[in-house]
Amino acid sequence: MTGLSNTFGISMRNFQRFPDLPDATALVEFGVRMEELGYDSLWVWDHILLGVNPHFPIIDALSLLTAVAARTKTIKLGTGILVLPLRNPLILAKQLSSMDQLSQGRLILGLASGWYEREFDAVGVPFKKRGKIMDQNLEIMTRLWKEDMVSEEVGPYNMRSSVMFPKPFQQPRPPILIGGYVDRVLKRAAVNGDGWLTYFYTPQAFTRSWNKSIGCAEDAGKDPATLLNCNQLPIMVGDSRAAVEAPMNEWLNSEWDFASWSESTVDSAIMGTVEDCVEQLQAHIDVGVQKLIFVPYKYETDQVEVIAKEIIPRLRK
Repeated sequence: MTGLSNTFGISMRNFQRFPDLPDATALVEFGVRMEELGYDSLWVWDHILLGVNPHFPIIDALSLLTAVAARTKTIKLGTGILVLPLRNPLILAKQLSSMDQLSQGRLILGLASGWYEREFDAVGVPFKKRGKIMDQNLEIMTRLWKEDMVSEEVGPYNMRSSVMFPKPFQQPRPPILIGGYVDRVLKRAAVNGDGWLTYFYTPQAFTRSWNKSIGCAEDAGKDPATLLNCNQLPIMVGDSRAAVEAPMNEWLNSEWDFASWSESTVDSAIMGTVEDCVEQLQAHIDVGVQKLIFVPYKYETDQVEVIAKEIIPRLRK
């Protein structure tokens, strides 16, 4: 598996606040442009249903990544995150291995157990069992990818002589980053996955949780140096912090959710001049964040381009 240190991705705006609707064709073109600008990876959000009043129309994450894969050559394709318990693990294992083949090994899997109870109820998956289902689904997919044949009954899945080929292009499977905040998730990320993906965390909050994952890896006899991590961060570049703070905070508080049991916060927002933003982002790198995934203000073209052309080159130095 390829390490993530000193890599810089960008998320896609595949959901919007109604009455605005995501434009599938424009999103694919966005992905093509991100490769041209030199971002190393592209990340999509995942939900089946999102919001009530207002609601947030969303383009399916895996369909969108498949379309982008067909139009690009090098940019990696990430789910940030995919709600694993909502999906049949055998069907998902087939879909993801096919996507990894189609992209020639560019898939990175961010997976999580989810938090939106109404969505689970609509799909017919027991919300209170989502952690157990998450572990079960992860086990099933991993075995189908690694083993020539699986013959076992796992939960409701009676796998009799189950053979799944072709395997993923990446062997033994694509990198798996587990998203979430509580201690059992941090353990799952360290022990059952390849590392942790978080969302809108300050350097201090990242350090507290990352140290827990490292401790879980050590307790399980796993080398912590092999663990991967990412932090998704909102960013707005402007003439000064004072000039961008009000619009950025308005956007974050109207279109984004922050789990009450997490340390995700609007205070993680990167804001100010290019130099200000570089200094704030360097603080994340200094505490061990390997991959930064940018969530640019309203995905405006000038924001996307200034990050690629002025901020990332400074961070790489």
